[in-house]
Amino acid sequence: MNAGASADPAAAPAERPLRIVILGLSITSSWGNGHATTWRALVRALAGRGHEVLFLERDVPWYASHRDLPEPPWCRTALYPDLDTLRSQWAGAVAEADLVIVGSFVPDGIEVGDWVHRQARGLTAFYDIDTPVTLTALAQHACTYLSAAQLPSYDLYLSFTGGPTLERLERQFGARAARVLYCAVDPQLHAAQNVECSLDLGYMGTDSTDRRAGLETLLLAPARRWPQGRFAVAGANHPATEGWPANVRYLPHLPPPEHRAFYGSQRFTLNLTRADMRAAGWSPSVRLFEAAACATPIISDRWAGIEDVLVPGREIFLADSADEVLALLHDLPEDQRRAVGEAARQRVLGAHTAEHRARELEAYVAEATGAAVSPAASP
Repeated sequence: MNAGASADPAAAPAERPLRIVILGLSITSSWGNGHATTWRALVRALAGRGHEVLFLERDVPWYASHRDLPEPPWCRTALYPDLDTLRSQWAGAVAEADLVIVGSFVPDGIEVGDWVHRQARGLTAFYDIDTPVTLTALAQHACTYLSAAQLPSYDLYLSFTGGPTLERLERQFGARAARVLYCAVDPQLHAAQNVECSLDLGYMGTDSTDRRAGLETLLLAPARRWPQGRFAVAGANHPATEGWPANVRYLPHLPPPEHRAFYGSQRFTLNLTRADMRAAGWSPSVRLFEAAACATPIISDRWAGIEDVLVPGREIFLADSADEVLALLHDLPEDQRRAVGEAARQRVLGAHTAEHRARELEAYVAEATGAAVSPAASP
């Protein structure tokens, strides 16, 4: 299979389900991170296809005080306080698993990865939900959760980023099999709503310094120039909100069950991309897929590969300036606005659900082992 290609969702017929152990940043808390929603959607789809999943999460104070799903119903979840406890209590589960996945930004991830490779008898995979950030940190010898020496040790390198980055992972870093595994949407949580919009433009995302300029240009500046407009920003850690225009409402955190209502309240939603992600391209965020599944028209910054995910002008709008945003807010006919939102919804539901990702993962495992993998028989 070409490293740039996604696996065919129509995976081979079943032989048996998988026993999967995941060591990820967090599945119990979505506060201030995009990992939890990605893990939840993937684990739910894997469980629905009959696979047995154990999720191991480091118990850290930040997430401990902000747990919005302490006991996910689709998997067994265990918290460990330190590496010694992980090694003493979960070595057997890691050794017996068919597939062990280590995620990006796991605390002490390098030590965790080395331990996994010593223990695991099945396949090992690294799921990088932050691929461009990881590669920048590796180049600067500053990555705390993955070392360059570990890349060739993983049977699969599952990457949030597709496109040319996959070839770079294999050629430059020696990854055995770099395969794209975009984040995805859970259609059971995100769907279109027939409600009247109370916002003209909203944005959901945790603050980062490299997205502040985009937020200023594409949301705050339009809000200043259109005082009658209705705007909102949701996400943790945004600084200096007291200097924002009075017509911008700030919500410090929205738990995942409230995302659908937030997107449904907007005429348009804004998608902003981290600088490393824009530079690499082919890095759609989970928020992009969530908004599209809700049929909320998206205004996005530009990056290479976005047209492979959603077609500009037909399924998504691209903007570089406050003028372009205001033109969409003021002048776009309502039927065209709704048509673009619906086209994005159809595209995402046809290619970017958690079910698609579970099937792709099965196909990658089958490719690596030479054995068919698919769901267990329904009870």
